[in-house]
Amino acid sequence: MNKQFFLLLSLFGFLTFSTAQKKKISLEEIWGGAFSTEYMDVLRSMNNGKQYTILNFNRSPRSSSLDKYDYETLEKVETIVASSESVPYFSSYSFSDDESKVLLATEVEPIFRRSRLGIYYVYDIATKGLVKISETKIQEPTLSPDGSKVAYVSDNNIYIMDLSSKEVQQVTKDGSKGTIINGVTDWVYEEEFGFVRAFEWNSNGTKIAFLRFDETDVPSFSMDMYGTNLYPYQYEFKYPKAGENNSVVTLHMFDVASGAISHVDLNDPYYIPRIKWMNSPDHLSVQTLNRHQDDLKLFDIKATDNSVSLLLEEKDNAYVDIDDDLTFLADDSFIWTSEGDGYNHLYLYGKDGKLKNQITQGPWEVTRYYGYDKKNNRIFYQSVENGSINRDVYSISTNGKKKKRLSTKVGTNSAAFSTNYTYYINTFSNATTPYEFTLHKASDGKLVKAIKDNSALLEKLDGYEMSPKEFSTININGYDLNMWMIKPADFDPNKKYPLFMFQYSGPGSQSVSNSWISSNDYWHEMLASEGYIVACVDGRGTGLKGRDFKKLTQKELGKYEVEDQIAAAKKLSELPYIDENRTGIWGWSYGGFMSTNCILKGNDVFEMAIAVAPVTSWRFYDTIYTERYMQTPQENASGYDDNSPFNYPEMLKGKYLLVHGSGDDNVHVQNTMRMIEALVQANKQFDWAIYPDKNHGIYGGNTRLHLFTKLTNFVKENL
Repeated sequence: MNKQFFLLLSLFGFLTFSTAQKKKISLEEIWGGAFSTEYMDVLRSMNNGKQYTILNFNRSPRSSSLDKYDYETLEKVETIVASSESVPYFSSYSFSDDESKVLLATEVEPIFRRSRLGIYYVYDIATKGLVKISETKIQEPTLSPDGSKVAYVSDNNIYIMDLSSKEVQQVTKDGSKGTIINGVTDWVYEEEFGFVRAFEWNSNGTKIAFLRFDETDVPSFSMDMYGTNLYPYQYEFKYPKAGENNSVVTLHMFDVASGAISHVDLNDPYYIPRIKWMNSPDHLSVQTLNRHQDDLKLFDIKATDNSVSLLLEEKDNAYVDIDDDLTFLADDSFIWTSEGDGYNHLYLYGKDGKLKNQITQGPWEVTRYYGYDKKNNRIFYQSVENGSINRDVYSISTNGKKKKRLSTKVGTNSAAFSTNYTYYINTFSNATTPYEFTLHKASDGKLVKAIKDNSALLEKLDGYEMSPKEFSTININGYDLNMWMIKPADFDPNKKYPLFMFQYSGPGSQSVSNSWISSNDYWHEMLASEGYIVACVDGRGTGLKGRDFKKLTQKELGKYEVEDQIAAAKKLSELPYIDENRTGIWGWSYGGFMSTNCILKGNDVFEMAIAVAPVTSWRFYDTIYTERYMQTPQENASGYDDNSPFNYPEMLKGKYLLVHGSGDDNVHVQNTMRMIEALVQANKQFDWAIYPDKNHGIYGGNTRLHLFTKLTNFVKENL
């Protein structure tokens, strides 16, 4: 192996056996669920910290039950509520703050990625009474802290139901489709700021703070949905593309006792990506962003008179990320994450917004904030301190001392803590170990007991031709980039193999991680068994290596990332066992944007490319995501157009496959149609496939099997 390849991690396990008589993985097995992993059911800690709840389902007869378990024994203690003749089948639940009532969701249907409509009930645990909230489907019902009321959104308006009197109060009256939304987010906030419910009860249930979206001037996007009827229909929704108008978002305060709504004057912020009540019922925190998303302000709103004071302001030459890490301690001092010192770290601020101290520090990133144990003054978090492809769980005191690594195995560790931070359940995997679930003491990470593993899957995989991911770094354009490679199980260094590269490459993403394999990886294993070498390189702009590495691609999406993939392919082709005349690349979404650019700008390196659901011009993508990295097309036309593949279709030399779902509400099929037209007018031959009515994930029924059969055939015919 070349000197520039430094092996970070040698992997072993189920992959060291002879390949004789081993089966090859098939597409039918991958997409038929033959290699699916056992997961822990989603559990939620009870307030007492000693017990947790799990929602259990039976297929035959179809039923659901909410069951309580003990952490120490992992045994079921009781069934809180189960579906029956009087209780309808429910698919999700949430407790009131005091755990006296449970909100049950039934007949749930998706709207977009996170938003749902459903029929909801409130179950009283003591009386076993059941109250149906509404006869029609509603959004985001949320119990008041004392469980006496439930607030929800219906047809873009907020309502409150009193559970004892069953009286319903309509809070807002101006909501209407396509113009005004109260209490839930518009499409672009849901997709890019990652939340739907845009109203919050304060801690004593006397106030509700909510956001109002005026999307009147947001342009509409429409998609033809083909369905099964004689005529297709148009699905239309408000979608602000880069440089276009966003919703005008305002903050309002509803007083439950008087029924009065007041407007909170924040001096016309462009975005309001987060609102969160402090522990004090009279103080609301609000985060605002300017359009460039490089100036974040955190405000304290005094709910008694709506007065506004600035707690902190964070600026960045590129952009400031939004997250859910903000945590208020008992006295409303707060924990905050920031890339201020060049890496994502935890900070402690006083309730006046003055910095007390930086809690974590070092040339590594905090990747998850889990919470604060007030009793022992311990903060729990996940980080990549043990190498950027690994994740570990740590605890530390608020003064930044007494740091302790709680996880012990090298790979990807994540934790779910009990409410009082007595226990946590650790989820571990690495590239050769599927998910293991274990119970630990939070104080020192000591193992209490093993819960579940995937040893049966490992035994099954022992009968298949599998190869380990080899992790290394490759020096490209002056940077040591993380890489994995999968070689055929019967690899012969004296032979020449075609190289097939996979990547995503989006800002802050990571495709090279020491974690259990995904469905795509099983496909890569299948290709390796057919004689291909598969490799993945995380280039500049990807995450977990510091602020500067991640934000280097600012205003130039697709420039440096493409340069890195082309250079990596060239360097890998210098290896004696790689055939430099057979190099391919593929990707999905941002990865499809990348693979398309690579076969054009790297037409002397790549002989083949596959692009699934690609962006082909950032002018077509939404405001919040695109402008965060590119500013607006009006300000940065060259950044948009110089890396837009349909602006240079004449550069296509190799074999190219383009795939999209026609019902993609996220990356619109318009991207692919424009690419197709450009290639046609350049008289370039290529292959393409459209999956009718399928969204960005392109799945359902036999869709994935069909798609990956097409991809496999394309690889075999053209590489």
